Amino acid sequence: MTLDKLDIGNFCRVKLVNTDELIRRRLLDIGLIPNTLVSCLYKSPLGSLKAYLIRDSVIAIRSYDASKIEVDVL
Repeated sequence: MTLDKLDIGNFCRVKLVNTDELIRRRLLDIGLIPNTLVSCLYKSPLGSLKAYLIRDSVIAIRSYDASKIEVDVL
């Protein structure tokens, strides 16, 4: 499953970050590495952004970028 499919209130664990190099570096810098626990908190009205809780920080990620992140739902 990919991160963009995670429903609000659910948790997952990151398996693979498979985005382009610039976005990948930024995601790794904020702590989105394999085995990281992630929770989906909010969804924007148009659905193009979701807010995720990643290592005690709330980060908004575009659906396109989130679709490149493989996760295991808990």
